[in-house]
Amino acid sequence: MLALARKINESIIINDNIEVTVLEIKGDQIKIGIDAPKSVPVYRKEIYKQIQDANTESANTASPEELSKLIK
Repeated sequence: MLALARKINESIIINDNIEVTVLEIKGDQIKIGIDAPKSVPVYRKEIYKQIQDANTESANTASPEELSKLIK
């Protein structure tokens, strides 16, 4: 993991097209802004985990017959 120190209104750039900016610091919370192309999904980690779990559950509960109907 890369750890960087940033102050308010300072940014980091990821992959030439994603900018993460520190907007505000209040106590133990930091507000960040993320500027990314619409094609790049951005999720809070807990929401991303819920999506992954739901996808795994769906894949495990669908029968092969149901899946083959969707592919046709």
